[in-house]
Amino acid sequence: MFDYILSLGGTVFVPMVMILIGLIFRIPVLQAVKAGVTVGIGFVGMGLVIVMAIDSLSPPIKIMIERFGLSLHILDVGAGPASGVGYATAIGAIIIPVIFLLNIGMLVTRLTKTMNVDIYNYWHYAITGSVVQLMTGNMIYGVLAAICHAALSLKMADLTAKRVQNIVGLEGISIPQGYGSSSVPLFILLDKLYSYIPFLKGRNIDATEIQKRFGMVGDPVIIGVVLGLIFGLSAGENFKGTMTLMITVAAIMVLFPRMIRLIVEGLMPISDGARKFFQKYLHGREVYIGLDTAVTLGHPTTIAVGLLLIPIMLLIASVLPGNQVLPLADLPVAPFFICMATVIHRGDLIRTLISGVIVMITVLLIATQFAPYFTEMARNGGFSFAADGAQISALSVGNMFGWSIVELMAMGIIGAVIAVGAVCAIVLWLRTKELSA
Repeated sequence: MFDYILSLGGTVFVPMVMILIGLIFRIPVLQAVKAGVTVGIGFVGMGLVIVMAIDSLSPPIKIMIERFGLSLHILDVGAGPASGVGYATAIGAIIIPVIFLLNIGMLVTRLTKTMNVDIYNYWHYAITGSVVQLMTGNMIYGVLAAICHAALSLKMADLTAKRVQNIVGLEGISIPQGYGSSSVPLFILLDKLYSYIPFLKGRNIDATEIQKRFGMVGDPVIIGVVLGLIFGLSAGENFKGTMTLMITVAAIMVLFPRMIRLIVEGLMPISDGARKFFQKYLHGREVYIGLDTAVTLGHPTTIAVGLLLIPIMLLIASVLPGNQVLPLADLPVAPFFICMATVIHRGDLIRTLISGVIVMITVLLIATQFAPYFTEMARNGGFSFAADGAQISALSVGNMFGWSIVELMAMGIIGAVIAVGAVCAIVLWLRTKELSA
């Protein structure tokens, strides 16, 4: 049943969930249908832009890899195949009901305000649990690891909800997605550190601010043209190739925010209905709808920094000690890796870029460490891209929550107790802070 649900894809499944939520919140039927379908249209449009980005940027990325002389032996297969690998495991088979029940339990006991409807992205928790199961040979430890990851994600969603709502321009949402939420603690720590650095202290310059100060220089189209030129020169493209990249990247800069506006337009009546429902039946209790990080991609800082990170990432991969992952399939969607940095740093370009470089270093090292386990999961699942004996990984499995939990669980019963205890302590501490705020 869950295989069939997942096979519907986000463009069908997410609108269905949104329509159902709208009806639960007593929105008129036709309005709920329109809202859900509008969200679906936004995701379809965003998917088309992502496909365009992958198709347009993958060839110059391969050329840059050749020009940089990269000979790394672990191939990045991307988030799409990684999700399939996660769900093809024993833990992946039970992850949806387990995490859904955990979410309901935490909502009922008021340990979280987020109802995570982004069910497709439960695969991040399945990867964490499956790595632990392979390392320890114990499925119970694996399930506990997945639960710990999900619980931390829900609390990070609560913690960043207001900032996300300000960035997106929509009340009542949060981001519990398995990778995005795991990057939050690092970005919060870095944001505090930046406040002590003279040239970063007290600054907040995003693309909008640049446009106010310098006119057209900060316009998304101009930013896209410049980034496209950088790609063309880095890949050694001819005039036609460089011009094509300039137009394509400018299109990405413009189209992403417009697709996000469609998603937000669809979510607005659902968000309004949820607020009225909770005010009436739960005495005004605040509950957030947990969504994919995709809804944050409309910010120009996220897109600009994410695209700029592509050539930077290839340079880092070539010189980083301990890295064996060749960035490839996940590179064109680099904005997903730093979207929460934009949220935490309030859109500041320089802070987001520095944080992006730092987080991508951790992504490469964790993806390298997880590669043997990820490859074994893929082979056990019968995936053809793991059949030739080469090791594979994905940048999207380079997850700090996953890595931290795996390191603890690898210690056996003592590590499992420490991991569960630490997660419970963090959840309760953050809940106490919310009550005292």
